[in-house]
Amino acid sequence: MTVSIERPLVLVGAGKMGSALLSGWLQGGLSPSLVYVREPQATDEIRALGAKGLKLNAPVEEIAAAQPALVLIAVKPQAMGAVLPELKPLVGPATVFLSIAAGTGLQRLEELLGADVAAIRAMPNTPAAVGRGVTVAHANRHVTAEQRALADGLLAAVGEVGWVESEGLIDAVTAISGSGPAYVFHLVECLAAAGEALGLDQALAMKLARETVSGAGEMLHRLPEPASELRANVTSPGGTTAAALDVLMGEGGLSPLMRRAATAARDRARELGK
Repeated sequence: MTVSIERPLVLVGAGKMGSALLSGWLQGGLSPSLVYVREPQATDEIRALGAKGLKLNAPVEEIAAAQPALVLIAVKPQAMGAVLPELKPLVGPATVFLSIAAGTGLQRLEELLGADVAAIRAMPNTPAAVGRGVTVAHANRHVTAEQRALADGLLAAVGEVGWVESEGLIDAVTAISGSGPAYVFHLVECLAAAGEALGLDQALAMKLARETVSGAGEMLHRLPEPASELRANVTSPGGTTAAALDVLMGEGGLSPLMRRAATAARDRARELGK
């Protein structure tokens, strides 16, 4: 995905997700000289980009004078109250704010930045670090079509992008794709532990679990068939896979457990937004 803009971008918070997005932009051809980063604990990699023109922790007044096209807010939700008021000089019709802070709604952004701020709330996920992320976003009424297209293009630099018309759905997105990678990683842990319980060496059990899950994921990525069909293709009637699926798909199995887990994540996202 090629990233081409004329006015600067501002990254506020260069943790794992903020850095993943920045890396995607730079790999897409964005010049470091068009990026301002505000991060008090910048990594060596971020600091090294200063030699290529990236501006680290510049005064807000300097950034405002540059009229940035977009400000990406990638700080933790509990830091929003302290960080956002400092950014009010950047608010204007030419600048859109894109927040990826979990649980922080657009109403909260408008309270901290001003009711007329053009703001987008988005939920990416950690596979963005390897260019395989998925992000869902929602824009407020002040965001123009051009600003939405800009945000879409920047998010697409690290994976797939979708939009929802109801902001209330972002918490559900958080529960599925935002937190979802952790569920998959835990599946690998559980699968490896099951292998050990059956007598496999620890290292071999983990290797089998990792490669099986990543390989199945790649099939989902490359093949057009729905997940249910791919599952059925592996399941011979009366065979070993069917015996395991009788447990996983039976009463109290994986489906109701996953629904409870996703509901807990959604409810926590709502609590964070209060």
